[in-house]
Amino acid sequence: MKKPSISYKEAGVDTEKAAALVGDIGAMRLKTEAKHKLMQSFGLFAAGFDLSPWKEPVILVACDGVGTKIQLLLKHDMPEIAGVDLVAMNVNDVLTSNAMPVLFLDYIGIHKIDDAPIARIIEGMTEALAGCDCNLAGGETAEMPGLVHPDIVELSGFVVGVAEKPDLLTPEDIQVGDPILGIPSNGVHANGFSLVRKLLEREPDLIPAEEIPDLLAPTRIYYPEVTALQNAGIRPRGMAHITGGGIRENFPRILKGKGAEITLPEWKNRAARRLVNALDIEDAIHTFNMGIGWMIVVKPEDLDAARAALPEAVPLGHINDTGNIKVNVPWA
Repeated sequence: MKKPSISYKEAGVDTEKAAALVGDIGAMRLKTEAKHKLMQSFGLFAAGFDLSPWKEPVILVACDGVGTKIQLLLKHDMPEIAGVDLVAMNVNDVLTSNAMPVLFLDYIGIHKIDDAPIARIIEGMTEALAGCDCNLAGGETAEMPGLVHPDIVELSGFVVGVAEKPDLLTPEDIQVGDPILGIPSNGVHANGFSLVRKLLEREPDLIPAEEIPDLLAPTRIYYPEVTALQNAGIRPRGMAHITGGGIRENFPRILKGKGAEITLPEWKNRAARRLVNALDIEDAIHTFNMGIGWMIVVKPEDLDAARAALPEAVPLGHINDTGNIKVNVPWA
């Protein structure tokens, strides 16, 4: 007896719509090829990139996601920001080594193609990638009914960066007495949102509606600052991307046992200030970037030139030999 037939589409996966989406992505990604181009055409099973323009190329890679911020972005109909966040969280990590991002791949897991704002997320991704001269090289969109909740989009990204071997930054370069500069964040960026969501559950009116854009502001990409230093002929001693865990957990990663005393300028993001005021200050410091998304250590003799190249840079302190990170927050 012949068994009743069932199609993949009836099982909840529409491969035809998925193929059409790939075509749409191919059109959007063209804007990411202004500076770097794939060695092969887009849409093959793997992407190729020509490293011959570099003399001593070193590959830098990073993988990250957007975390639970995606829930609030979907709730407030702001999926494009999720695309920017995804790029920023990855690109910033390779920039800390003084590498330039060249290839980006994404993973999107959804319940059904029709239920997810995929095109808007990818639009945010391609705009962000175009702004940092990085190719969207490919990715995966997985339609998984029964596994991914209808109200959720799973997002993760992977970036490849390239640097000349002599240009790479290493913790051994940082010396006691080196000055530290900070570049402001746009806001909370894409970290700490499990705590943010708990605060909002406890105090639903904590963030007024008009301040939601401040709360969900996209993660800043620090490509312009890194390239500005390169164009000025300045090789920093070290750079740090301040993400989950804040300055105390992220800055020591480049210090190799050294310490610093940091004094933070006022965080002017209105929603972020409300979050800080609702918490014990130590919990806030251990969770958020506290208004500084990027930290740069420079040689003392390069300080003036670095500040000239980076108008937004603020002095935060100096490297010391304590082995500890002391964070002063005079405005909290």
